Amino acid sequence: MIVELNERSREVFRNIVESYVETGAPVSSRTIARRSALNLSPASIRNVMSDLEEAGLLYAPHTSAGRLPTQQGMRFFVDGLLRLGALSEEERLDIERRCASDGRSVQEMLSQAGEALSGLSSCASLVLAPKIDSAVKHIEFVPLNEGRALVVLVTEDGLVENRIVNLPLGLPQSALIEASNFLANRMRNRTLAEAREEILIELETKQAQLDQLATRVVEAGIATWAGQETLIVRGHANLLDDVQALQDLERIRRLYDELESKREAERLLDLVAGADGVQIFIGTENKLFSEGDSSFIVSPFMNSRERVVGIIGVVGPTRINYSRIVPLVDYTAKMIGRLLG
Repeated sequence: MIVELNERSREVFRNIVESYVETGAPVSSRTIARRSALNLSPASIRNVMSDLEEAGLLYAPHTSAGRLPTQQGMRFFVDGLLRLGALSEEERLDIERRCASDGRSVQEMLSQAGEALSGLSSCASLVLAPKIDSAVKHIEFVPLNEGRALVVLVTEDGLVENRIVNLPLGLPQSALIEASNFLANRMRNRTLAEAREEILIELETKQAQLDQLATRVVEAGIATWAGQETLIVRGHANLLDDVQALQDLERIRRLYDELESKREAERLLDLVAGADGVQIFIGTENKLFSEGDSSFIVSPFMNSRERVVGIIGVVGPTRINYSRIVPLVDYTAKMIGRLLG
C-alpha cells in the first residue's frame, strides 16, 4: 500500500500519526499545516485527509474536523513510515546497570530489566523468564526464618536460580542437608525435566531412603520448578498515566487481569518463538489481550546456544511511541542475551 500513496500523502499521514502519538487527540488540517514542511493550505490538507480516509487509514471519531489513524493506518505507519530513534548513552548505561547480574539470580536480573524498560518507556513491561533446561551442577536448601528456606540451583551454563519454599515449622538443619544431598545425587548432569519424574516416582513408591521431613523438603523443592515459565509484569500504573485511559478504567482493569494471567505465558512465547528481533502487534492483531486498542512490542532473548529462552516487551495504548520504544525493547533484549551467556 505504501507505493499507492504519493510523497505528499505519505508526509501528511506521517504528521497525523506523530501528532496523535503525542497528544492522543484527533488531528485537524490546521494542525498539520502548522507542523509539516509541505507548505500546503488547510484546504489542500483536508483533501489529502479525505483520500486517506477513503483508503481506510484514517477515520473521524465524531463530527469534528479532526481525524485519527485506524488500526490499519497504524500498521501502515509502523511498517513503512516509522523512523526509529536512537538510544542515548545515558539510556544504554541505565539498561546495562539495571540488568547487571552482580551475583543475582536470573529472575532477579530479569525483574530489574523489566523495571528499567517500564521506567524508560512509560508503559507496562512484561518479561517471560526462561525455563531451566540446562543440566544441574548444584542444588542446595539454605534455611531462612522459621518455616522458609531458599532453594539455590546452579546449572552447567552458569545460571543461578533462587526460589523460596515454605516448610514445616521447626524443621531441623539435618533435613535440609539430607534433601540437598538426595537431589544433588539424582540431578547432577541432568536437567530438571529429566530428573523430576524419576524422583517423584522414587518418593511415591517409598524407595527413597529419606525420613518424612526430608521427603517434604524434596517435594517442596521439586514443586518450585514445575517446568513453567515465570511471567514478570512491571509498571501497571503507567497504563493509567494517559488521560484517555482514565476514561475507560474498566478496560484497564481487564488488561491488568490479562497481564497477570500466567495461563497466557506460553502464548506469549509462541508469538515470538521464531521471530527475528522486535515484533509489533497492534490492536486486534494481538491475540493475547482481548482489548483491541492496546499494542504489544516484544522481542525474544537467546542464550549462548542461540536458543530463544524468553521474551521481554511492553504493553501500552495503540498510540504508543513506537519510534522510541522499539529501540528500547531491542537493546534490553540483546543485553539480557549477553548476560545469560
